This record gives sequence, structure tokens and C-alpha cells, in this order.
Amino acid sequence: MAKTTKKAAEKANADAAAKKVTKKKVAKKAAVKKATTKKAVAKKAPAKKAATKKAPAMRAATTAATSRTVSPAQRHQLIAEAAYLRSEAQGFMGDPCQDWIDAEAEVEARLAKAGIRVEA
Repeated sequence: MAKTTKKAAEKANADAAAKKVTKKKVAKKAAVKKATTKKAVAKKAPAKKAATKKAPAMRAATTAATSRTVSPAQRHQLIAEAAYLRSEAQGFMGDPCQDWIDAEAEVEARLAKAGIRVEA
């Protein structure tokens, strides 16, 4: 009977050790998940702050670097695109000449509002 009890005790100890190892593995995996989740969140937050701080500086630099004029060809392209979009919105059933005239007025108004002039 002592042999049976000894074997049962060894088996119980082995089972308990296996459970401890399993618990440690589960705890370790949970800790890794938490750590990676926290790291990902921590990495994203500073990036957003840096991007919002740089954006106004970039806008100012690009505004200063770009000229405040457009060529007649660029103006024509803007009008053509606006006229196409107007015609598309109407299902291409309207008057193309009226779409062009309306688009021309729209582009002129936008350029004037932005302070952009057309080169001579």
C-alpha cells in the first residue's frame, strides 16, 4: 500500500508542477499582451502630437514657397475639371456651354478668395 500511496503522491506532485508551469505560461502571455498593448498605445500618442505640431509649420513653409499666381493653362484646366464635374452631377443632360460658364465663374471666385492671380 505504501507503493501505491507514494506513486499517487508523485503523480499529484507532477500534476501540481504541471499546473504551476501552465499558470506561469498563461501569466507570461497575458503580461506580454498587456506590455505590447501599452507599448503600441504609448508609441501612437507622441506621434500624433508631433504631427500636429509640424503641420502648421509645413503649411507656412509651403505657402511661402509657392507663388500666388497660376498660368492661363492651369486656369483653363481648373475650369475644364469643374465643368466636367458639374455636367457629371447633372447626368450629362445639361447644357455644356452653361456648365463651362458656371465653372469659370466658380474658379474665378475661388482664385480671388485665395488671393491667387492669373499670369499675364
